[in-house]
Amino acid sequence: MNHLIHLFTALLLLLQYHAAPAAYNSTPKHVVFNDGEDEEHLPWRFNRKLTWEDFKCVPVRNTEAVALTSTSLGITYKVKNRQFIYDINCAFAKQHSWGLMKTPYILAHEQGHFDITEIYARKLHQQLQDYRFNEKSFKQDISNIYQQIVKEKEACQERYDHETDHSRKKVRQEEWQVRIEALLEDTDGYRNYP
Repeated sequence: MNHLIHLFTALLLLLQYHAAPAAYNSTPKHVVFNDGEDEEHLPWRFNRKLTWEDFKCVPVRNTEAVALTSTSLGITYKVKNRQFIYDINCAFAKQHSWGLMKTPYILAHEQGHFDITEIYARKLHQQLQDYRFNEKSFKQDISNIYQQIVKEKEACQERYDHETDHSRKKVRQEEWQVRIEALLEDTDGYRNYP
């Protein structure tokens, strides 16, 4: 398996979340990002919060949604000389995100969606660090790990919107912001993923 490169084409999901009522939507995409910000993608960074200028998509009208945040969590990996090497990507998709009601409060809710994706990128890194490479089953093993993390992330995103009523329940929104900050702190040891 020298220089075997396996790209998870099914493992990069572009996930869209709405502030204000709207249906949950998950659309698969096949994208590879670099480490830096560009016109389409913004990697998650602790010292770089979203601004409304990052939301480049034309707002969708005739919906109850006032904003939409599109994030992705992806992994690529290869096996070289029987060594498992991987890269994790957590990014905000500028061209697929939009805001209609551009207030600091709504922006904070949208930042929460991006932060949740980062939390699960860190959890993915933790799982992959703990993984014991098995030459015979690694493809299925990595797929299972990734799919479980994505499932948990999507459930968390949905719970966030449901419990805050897409940010309309201000007390619940504040509670979630505290919870998200605590989860970022709890997973800080895994923030420097490859």
